[in-house]
Amino acid sequence: MDETLDIWFAEEILVHEAALVRYLGRVWPRSDEIADLRQEIYVKVYEAAAKSRPQSPKSFLFTTARHLLTDRQRRARIVSIEAVGDPDAFNVLIDEISPEQQMSARQELKRLAEAFDRLPERCREVVWLRRVQEMSQKEVAAQLGITEKTVEKQIAKGARVIADYVYGAAAAQSAGSVGAKSLHAGSGDER
Repeated sequence: MDETLDIWFAEEILVHEAALVRYLGRVWPRSDEIADLRQEIYVKVYEAAAKSRPQSPKSFLFTTARHLLTDRQRRARIVSIEAVGDPDAFNVLIDEISPEQQMSARQELKRLAEAFDRLPERCREVVWLRRVQEMSQKEVAAQLGITEKTVEKQIAKGARVIADYVYGAAAAQSAGSVGAKSLHAGSGDER
């Protein structure tokens, strides 16, 4: 075992045990599971730190806790196929996605990815951490070593650039087709 990792873990993570237990007690409905959750969080943090030490250990600890709880809640909502039995017995209609809907969704995703790629590097990093990784504004600021105000500005800038690219292109296409229709309508009146 890596003794420096053990020391780091004791000094940077275990010192927050009381706060972690209080947090789990506030947000998790089954108090009998808190000890197991705490241990599972510690394992995930320890394994991640063995690869690379986080810049903000406390934020990393609580982000790991939040993600673990979210995963647990998601899994609790999933119903096993074995538990359901024969799905045909329910006589449930399932909406199938048409090829047109699939193509439209792929095009939208492609436009979104292109818009995201247009963001400046720092802005892209802030948007990714805040919106995709679902870190708090404070956690993003701590991890990147910037102020919360900078995080706020970068999120606003990112949203503006993405919206302009995604919706601006759609609005321009829509305006182009409206303009073409009115052009045709105008030429029809002149005959």
